[in-house]
Amino acid sequence: MKKFTGTLYIFSAPSGAGKTSLVKALLDTTSYIGVSVSHTTRAPRPGEVDGKDYHFISRDDFQELVNEGAFLESAQVFDNYYGTSQRWVESEMEAGRDVILEIDWQGAQQVRRLMPDSVSVFIVPPSIEALEQRLRGRGQDSDEIIARRMRDARNEVSHYGEYDYLIVNDNFENTVDELRAIIIARRHRLDAQQIRHRDVLQDLLSED
Repeated sequence: MKKFTGTLYIFSAPSGAGKTSLVKALLDTTSYIGVSVSHTTRAPRPGEVDGKDYHFISRDDFQELVNEGAFLESAQVFDNYYGTSQRWVESEMEAGRDVILEIDWQGAQQVRRLMPDSVSVFIVPPSIEALEQRLRGRGQDSDEIIARRMRDARNEVSHYGEYDYLIVNDNFENTVDELRAIIIARRHRLDAQQIRHRDVLQDLLSED
């Protein structure tokens, strides 16, 4: 008997577009969805918790997982490595839960090759000026780093056409609703509902 499985969602956005805050809002208000916790070789930042924010591992352990083919996608960002556990993602989906991956366009390409049924969403700010304001509003980066992030943002946005959905984050609450609408609609597609509500359909169609 075919079993209902969750959907893998890929969320990508340039730095400063609000992706992390949007995902947190979705998780706070949606019970059947989770976010993948990546493995990384970088050191924990103040306040970060191993297993919650990231799985912090050594370079040797990371390379061993790469050799085992354990990652759906992996990438080097500056001097550190990041990867998404394929086993964890698949186990969540088999349990009927949806999973969000917050990854860039390069990681998204890797995931699509392995899991072509994944659903991808690209999130953009309402303007380039708004993006720069958000980056400066963090108060964390130098002018040089902000300039680099702006260059990276243009490159990231140039790949929006590779995604299934495009969302403009011009109003936070509306954007959360739009993302949730995508997820709800996906869970109510015909093939999914036929599996989830098999007994209901059989009862309605029974001539007894």
